[in-house]
Amino acid sequence: MAQRLDYLKESPSQTAGPYVHIGTNPNWVEITGVWKDDLGLVLVGPETKGERVIIEGTVTDGAGNLVRDALIEIWQADAEGLHNSPQETRGTADPAFAGWARQPVSEKDGTFRFETIRPGRVPWPDGRSQAPHVTIWIVARGINLGLHTRLYFGDEVEANAADPLLNRIPEPARRATLVAPRSMRDGLPVFTFDIRLQGENETVFLDM
Repeated sequence: MAQRLDYLKESPSQTAGPYVHIGTNPNWVEITGVWKDDLGLVLVGPETKGERVIIEGTVTDGAGNLVRDALIEIWQADAEGLHNSPQETRGTADPAFAGWARQPVSEKDGTFRFETIRPGRVPWPDGRSQAPHVTIWIVARGINLGLHTRLYFGDEVEANAADPLLNRIPEPARRATLVAPRSMRDGLPVFTFDIRLQGENETVFLDM
């Protein structure tokens, strides 16, 4: 029997193709002339207030293989805990701090690296202070919906212990996947945040 012409079926789903970098970071894939510089490459400048830090890491799949086509975005408050957003009502954020950055991971070694500042504390909806943190968004081929997670700073032990979101994760081992250990390099704190999409030590992802 012929199908009624006014009946529309659901379109078949597709995994995210290898085109996300072309649309968001064309210069990264050597497509020039779209715009001078890819958006989101620079977070801080000479006048940005706050302690400079480096965030770096890798993205791995359930088999432990590097995901070399992932795209990482980070969002965070400035040094005073204010967001560079029209929705910020508590004050005016540092105009010299973007508060947002985007970077594809390196195809060579699967790493990402952001030069930023340590964010200030922002309030939870009930007014309690959250520990300093950075919101991270990940997309890649095969990820139909972007994944949200958070990075907490490993040297903020007291603040992390009282953080309302971390305390919603009962298992210590699961909470630990959101805490980036600190090291030092060339006089700057480096926080290493390795994102595991599946399997053992899978990173906690948030419904945000």
